[in-house]
Amino acid sequence: MPNIIIKEVRTNKDLMDFVKFPMKLYKDNPYFVPPLINDEKNIWNANENPALQYSEAKQFLALKNNEVVGRVAVMINHKEARELGISKVRFGWLDFIDDEVVSKALIDVVIDYARAKNIHKIEGPMGFTNLDKAGMLTMGFDQLATMIGIYSAEYYPIHMEKLGFKKEKEWVEFEIVFPEKLDEKIVKFNKIITEKYHLNVVKFKNKKEILPYVEPMFRLLDETYKTLSTYTPITAEQIKTYKEKYFSFIDKDYIICIENEQKELISFAITMPSYSKALQKANGKIFPFGWWHILQAGKHNDRANFYLIGIHPEYQRRGVTSIIFKEIYDVFKKKGVRILETNPELEENKSIQLLWKDYNPRNHKRRRTYSFQW
Repeated sequence: MPNIIIKEVRTNKDLMDFVKFPMKLYKDNPYFVPPLINDEKNIWNANENPALQYSEAKQFLALKNNEVVGRVAVMINHKEARELGISKVRFGWLDFIDDEVVSKALIDVVIDYARAKNIHKIEGPMGFTNLDKAGMLTMGFDQLATMIGIYSAEYYPIHMEKLGFKKEKEWVEFEIVFPEKLDEKIVKFNKIITEKYHLNVVKFKNKKEILPYVEPMFRLLDETYKTLSTYTPITAEQIKTYKEKYFSFIDKDYIICIENEQKELISFAITMPSYSKALQKANGKIFPFGWWHILQAGKHNDRANFYLIGIHPEYQRRGVTSIIFKEIYDVFKKKGVRILETNPELEENKSIQLLWKDYNPRNHKRRRTYSFQW
């Protein structure tokens, strides 16, 4: 039996092998959505990823007969350890062929790294922070992946459980097919809630008008999720990065903001057209034709993805979610969008899941992180 060699990523070629391995592994899988190669490379660049200012990380490749057969990254978020007292090594970017020798070799590297740091718990797959992708699929292997979810093969969780890992956190995702017409009761209820709490839906004339709302959106995210386990506040550097990199690309019509009578942001939601099929066609590259597929997906699409939502705790049980969804419905109706896929939400986060309860959601994906401690 050939030995499995574990190699730390040190060169640019190693990094390219690391980034491209899932594209090779899932080459013939119709549900896998390849990320943009440059975006994946930038995750490991301290000038591009603000999380590296307070985190340490290493990446590893598994080789068999000089061929890459697996990969994994290890991370320690020192901010999480300092502010929440959580001592663990995060692992992510975990991919491997269906060979238990390979998966064990990769996990052994994670455990060895943790032991060298005198840390007694590992958890993954996850990224550096709460805004990164997390969770290994346990249901929905035959569903098209999204930009904000990790795709993984059906054998992954089997390997993890054989290696002695336990379920740590569970996420659920839903698919919603919009009706041709909204129930009149929903329309009336929205009018009542809007008037009762003196709320206003902000209408943006152009992208420039969105920018002053970016920082309040992220602060509202902190308020929304601060009671959930292992949530760490978003840093000013992260806000600056997301503002510069992503908000200029978002269609203004897909951003819903709601203010109270004092002009304070009390809720927002961001959706985007689904870029999954466009990214499959681009195959990791913007040029020569990837940009065209992405542009067309933004203009003509019957499917959308839910990205972010924030609702101030004082308004979470006052029917505001209904207003958000009504506004999303109106935008989608105008754009020709029929199907919405939600982002992964922690199973425990029932207040957010109430958002789509009136729209016959179908739970089509589940994912989880696994942990091991000694």
